[in-house]
Amino acid sequence: MRKLIIAGLMAATLAPAMASAQSGELRRDRQDIREQQRDVRDAQRNGSRRDVRGERRDVREARREYREDWQDYRRSHGDVFRQRAYVGPRGWTYRPVVVGHRLQSNFYGSRYVIADPYRYRLRAVSGPSRWVRYGNDVLLVNVRTGRVLEVNRGFFF
Repeated sequence: MRKLIIAGLMAATLAPAMASAQSGELRRDRQDIREQQRDVRDAQRNGSRRDVRGERRDVREARREYREDWQDYRRSHGDVFRQRAYVGPRGWTYRPVVVGHRLQSNFYGSRYVIADPYRYRLRAVSGPSRWVRYGNDVLLVNVRTGRVLEVNRGFFF
């Protein structure tokens, strides 16, 4: 019994540390991508075609690594991304949307806005932009115009 209690306490202590380590890894990956993009701009200004090609390859590699880390995070925190069934506005049927699509205002009302984007590791937004759930997708929408600024397909399970 004593070993069971100790094992439970150790697991409870290590779980938050593992979660923060994973989010720190994602943060470092995003920083690497920004640095690689800066290197591409510098190579375009001052380097040869070979330099630019090499820097672009580094950016692709950094993005691939970020995607893998993000997928690992989602797999290990699946309970966060399992939501109850989406109920759209009356008469709604799901149709995939793309960046630039204009949504009707009832799709980004308070019922569909994601109030805590950090919980899902979505980037913070300001001004008239809001993260909105649309089916199992997450959209970044300018609520003044209704235009979709970013699409994350299959975000929720």
